[in-house]
Amino acid sequence: MAPGSASSPSPSFPALRPWAAVGAMAAAAAAGPSPGSGPGDSPEGPEGEAPERRRKAHGMLKLYYGLSEGEAAGRPAGPDPLDPTDLNGAHFDPEVYLDKLRRECPLAQLMDSETDMVRQIRALDSDMQTLVYENYNKFISATDTIRKMKNDFRKMEDEMDRLATNMAVITDFSARISATLQDRHERITKLAGVHALLRKLQFLFELPSRLTKCVELGAYGQAVRYQGRAQAVLQQYQHLPSFRAIQDDCQVITARLAQQLRQRFREGGSGAPEQAECVELLLALGEPAEELCEEFLAHARGRLEEELRSLEAELGPSPPAPDVLEFTDHGGSGFVGGLCQVAAAYQELFAAQGPAGAERLAAFARELGSRYFALVERRLAQEQGGGDNSLLVRALDRFHRRLRAPGALLAAAGLAEAATEIVERVARERLGHHLQGLRAAFLGCLTDVRQALAAPRVAGKEGPGLAELLANVASSILSHIKASLAAVHLFTAKEVSFSNKPYFRGEFCSQGVREGLIVGFIRSMCQTAQSFCDSPGEKGGATPPALLLLLSRLCLDYETATISYILTLTDEQFLVQDQFPVTPVSTLCAEARETARRLLTHYVKVQGLVISQMLRKSVETRDWLSTLEPRNVRAVMKRVVEDTTAIDVQVGLLYEEGVRKAQSSDSSKRTFSVYSSSRQQGRYAPSYTPSAPMDTNLLSNIQKLFSERIDVFSPVEFNKVSVLTGIIKISLKTLLECVRLRTFGRFGLQQVQVDCHFLQLYLWRFVADEELVHLLLDEVVASAALRCPDPVPMEPSVVEVICERG
Repeated sequence: MAPGSASSPSPSFPALRPWAAVGAMAAAAAAGPSPGSGPGDSPEGPEGEAPERRRKAHGMLKLYYGLSEGEAAGRPAGPDPLDPTDLNGAHFDPEVYLDKLRRECPLAQLMDSETDMVRQIRALDSDMQTLVYENYNKFISATDTIRKMKNDFRKMEDEMDRLATNMAVITDFSARISATLQDRHERITKLAGVHALLRKLQFLFELPSRLTKCVELGAYGQAVRYQGRAQAVLQQYQHLPSFRAIQDDCQVITARLAQQLRQRFREGGSGAPEQAECVELLLALGEPAEELCEEFLAHARGRLEEELRSLEAELGPSPPAPDVLEFTDHGGSGFVGGLCQVAAAYQELFAAQGPAGAERLAAFARELGSRYFALVERRLAQEQGGGDNSLLVRALDRFHRRLRAPGALLAAAGLAEAATEIVERVARERLGHHLQGLRAAFLGCLTDVRQALAAPRVAGKEGPGLAELLANVASSILSHIKASLAAVHLFTAKEVSFSNKPYFRGEFCSQGVREGLIVGFIRSMCQTAQSFCDSPGEKGGATPPALLLLLSRLCLDYETATISYILTLTDEQFLVQDQFPVTPVSTLCAEARETARRLLTHYVKVQGLVISQMLRKSVETRDWLSTLEPRNVRAVMKRVVEDTTAIDVQVGLLYEEGVRKAQSSDSSKRTFSVYSSSRQQGRYAPSYTPSAPMDTNLLSNIQKLFSERIDVFSPVEFNKVSVLTGIIKISLKTLLECVRLRTFGRFGLQQVQVDCHFLQLYLWRFVADEELVHLLLDEVVASAALRCPDPVPMEPSVVEVICERG
């Protein structure tokens, strides 16, 4: 900074010049053009203006932009606003600030301060110039506005002065007019009062004629209104003869009017609104309310009973009954609509009757409503035979909706509650109907299966197999279940008025649909299937074994997947509430599995019994002592193998193979080798050697002690091997017991030996453990040998040749 700049502050602070210019423009806008100013005068003040004027201009600009002291400086105010060395303070003194710099700062710092200050001054100068340029139009507009306001205010003051003068003149004129017309105003008021009184008197004198004319024209309401307007006046001035005469005439006319209204009311030809109007007019004429109340309800009863008779006629046997939707529409528009009109009119007319009148109306509605509900239930009972619920639900919805209004008007009568009970009762009946329909569908499927199984096979054309029949039955039952769920789901649709009732949101879904319909049908299906296991007769009655096998597989499929699927579908559609007890899925699955096990066990018994009958008859009808030397396998043994093979194919259509024990590589010849082994020869040798040292019965009993016990009726597993094992065990056990009851000759024993070897050749492949067949057939041959007086077995090679040839 140059040394000479300390004595001249203006060159050191050029940033104050734009502020001075802005201040000059604002001052010019506020005070108008100065007397000595010209267009060429500069708005900028001289460089020697006092700091106070500059601060004033600065404050005016800040006030214009709404800035505080700290915001105008760009930073918060200093701690001491009176510091003269604060550049941004209101009390800044340049001389003091320069003296302070010279005293405290070295030359280098003074030079840096000057450079920084010059830079800040230039920046502020540029900013202020930009601000002024950008707001120049606003300044000009503000100047013009202030100038116009001065002119307008001068004109307004002149107009206000003229207005005040005019108002004073008007007030003076008004006072003069009021003083002049005061006497006339009082006279006019008196005349107006007299005119009104005369009009009233004229109305009173004309009242009898008016009443007579209204009665003749049938304008009963207008006549009652005339009487009501004049009654108080006539009652007040009845001591005057003229008014007394008018009152007497009016009473005569009013009596005739009341008589005509009663006659019109008793005729009953008009509707409820017209009769209510008659009662209202009679009440206005002062007739006794109790008597009118009884008559009103009596007439309403007649009309409503006529509607009930019309509904009952539609239920008669001769004309064809309309559909249930038309019937409910007729009842809703006729009876229910009429009941609503009666209730509304009664409550409006006889509200003064109090609780006694309300109870009388409630009893009236309760009696007629019960008769209407009985007719509706009769008509709804005729719809129980159909399978589609859509029309029935729509009819119930309209029936329930129509009874909302009388239910609200007559809460004490309980009409809405009774209607809800009817809907709930119909819903329960429909659930029972659909349950019966599902049972009938299941029995129909079983009948179709029976017919398919019993149908004769046409040459070259195969009938449906068990797998196809099972798929048809399962799909048919599932489709019927879904159709029933869709039908009863209509009762819980959102658009149905009664679906939000507690019964349909809880008990209907859980106890009705889930437990009553679905769980009830599944258990009924299991019970029906189990009933085939209890059929009488040695051969299982008339139940085909294939049907038992199909039902067992159906119940097993239900246990594995179908029950869970159906109950999940039901829970999703009906949102079963948890607070109601429901049957767990595991319980139903266990019941279905037990049913499948019983059916499969019964199938094994029936098939085993069929083969056992053939074996028993073949043993009992043959003379084993005098039989010839065997040359062939008996035909019954071939039939046993054929039937067993057919059963194996049949069971394999529905059940998996199962697990077998490891079989030897020569299973087909093990029986033959057993019979021809030294162990078997040692068994038979004592029976036909004269010098036998031991008893053959003792040897047989000792061998049974060390052999594995065979459980003939062991539980059956759900696979083909287990089923065939059970059938073969029953058949061979029957053969063994039949052999024990007979006596055999030498050739009879050899025939048994050949038959057993033939069975061994084919039956070992059907069982889970081939050793089982070996043991049973071994027991059969051993029992025959024990009951043979001359037990000479056939050579193994000869037995093998005969069996291979057979």
